[in-house]
Amino acid sequence: MTSPMRSSRPHPAFVFAIILVGIFLLHVPLLQLPYFWDEAGYYVPAARDLLLSGSLIPHTTVSNAHPPLVLAWVALWWKCVGYVPVVTRAAMLVVAAFALLGVFRLAERVANTQVAIASTLCTALYPVFFVQSSLAQVDLAAAGLTFWGLCAYLEDRRVAVAIWFSLAALAKETAILAPAALASWEVLRFVAPKGSALRELWADSGSEPGSRSSKRILPLLLPLLILMLWYAFHYARTGYVFGNPEFFRYNVAATLNPLRFLLALGLRLWQAFGYLHLWLLTLGMVLAILLPPMKDDGVERGRIAIPVQMIFLVVVKVYVVAMALIGGAVLARYMLPAVPLVIIVAVSTLRRRLRYWPAAVAVVVVAFVAAWFWNPPYGFSPEDNLAYRDYIVLHQDGERFLEARYPMAHALTAWPASDELTRPWLGYTTRPVQVVRIEDFSLEEVLSAAEFRSHFDVALVFSTKYEPAHPLLDRWKTWEELKRRLFGFHRDLPPGAVARVLGGRVVFSEERKGQWIAVIEMERMEIQNAEARMQ
Repeated sequence: MTSPMRSSRPHPAFVFAIILVGIFLLHVPLLQLPYFWDEAGYYVPAARDLLLSGSLIPHTTVSNAHPPLVLAWVALWWKCVGYVPVVTRAAMLVVAAFALLGVFRLAERVANTQVAIASTLCTALYPVFFVQSSLAQVDLAAAGLTFWGLCAYLEDRRVAVAIWFSLAALAKETAILAPAALASWEVLRFVAPKGSALRELWADSGSEPGSRSSKRILPLLLPLLILMLWYAFHYARTGYVFGNPEFFRYNVAATLNPLRFLLALGLRLWQAFGYLHLWLLTLGMVLAILLPPMKDDGVERGRIAIPVQMIFLVVVKVYVVAMALIGGAVLARYMLPAVPLVIIVAVSTLRRRLRYWPAAVAVVVVAFVAAWFWNPPYGFSPEDNLAYRDYIVLHQDGERFLEARYPMAHALTAWPASDELTRPWLGYTTRPVQVVRIEDFSLEEVLSAAEFRSHFDVALVFSTKYEPAHPLLDRWKTWEELKRRLFGFHRDLPPGAVARVLGGRVVFSEERKGQWIAVIEMERMEIQNAEARMQ
């Protein structure tokens, strides 16, 4: 399956140092940015509660029942270094470097050092992984610990398997999918007829000769026990097992629809194999399979053993199906435990069958870096590339303008700007601004707000999602209707339209690559300002 361990392989500490320095330098322009979206809405407030009160259950935000490992890591850095965004982002870059070291170790274990270097580089520069590397969220940490768990599983180190997968589950509850998938795979191995062709799928998959599946299953069940203990603790403290009822409804109860599942399944497959130029690597792998293997000194280049590829496939399939079934927002970051496995197999295939495989990898790397800056012709989450920076800069400018010009005003806005304005420690304002909150800036919500316009003086309106100028599916109205019905899709009114409905005028507006923000002054506020100037 793999070549034997050799002293020529780089030491893990050296690889970690190289990775950490590399990604830190790439992220230097981003380290001072305030907190973004779910960072500001949940993870940072929850970690701050842990820092200030020692409570594992947040109280300044509604608990989502996420396990506390990553929050404790961030809080520890704040306590030791200081509470500023650059410390938060540095702490997460250390986690990202450790995750990439896990990718390197896993690829080196199943292939060789060349494949490990190329796979780690591709993973680090893949837009979703790159952006998540410095964000205070939990998906990347859970993915990194999962890679370490997979490596231990292939090496049949059962104590390490239990530890790594348990830590992954304490980073995020959905990390339980990987050990669950492997346990199911071991059960199939246990019941497969001896001597059958089916048994070959488990041959040389990392287990010792004669190793019993039952002994390999037990370490994979410990993470489930750990997660159950966390949920029991959460229930004892809050009365809820899986977070507050609205969180559970949005992410589980409201997603159990057959049609939604099929559509989400297609999106998850796209995110696993094609999203943000990943299709280049997948297509290259498929085309390379049509070519004969290359030979070095008359010997065919090695490949990842079929049983190991089956293990990777099982994990990827479980994530694709499970993440299509649950999760209100079909976010690409939820697939981070799966995508690097696809990358490792694809890079190994390119190396095996292409003479100039480094050139093919270089094309993929360039495409990934281009996707940092290029927004695709379809709706996507700004946290998947550097569009998130555009969002932050827009909100910094708009909220600073609002705070400076209307320091005592009540501002109508939506989440997450409502948190950005009321919590100065998120990095957007110097003092709290009083807000009146609506859900979004759809026509229905703005018309509703117009009925109580006397309750606010200004409105801070912004794009709650990225909308391309010329959407790829703009002519397929059925798709938009399906998104509205099954995924909660809405269209934000432009600033001018919001101003007309509310009876005000736009006094500030800014736009960046399909995202925008504006401040609208209500008519009575304009009259008061004019009278003040006359006096």
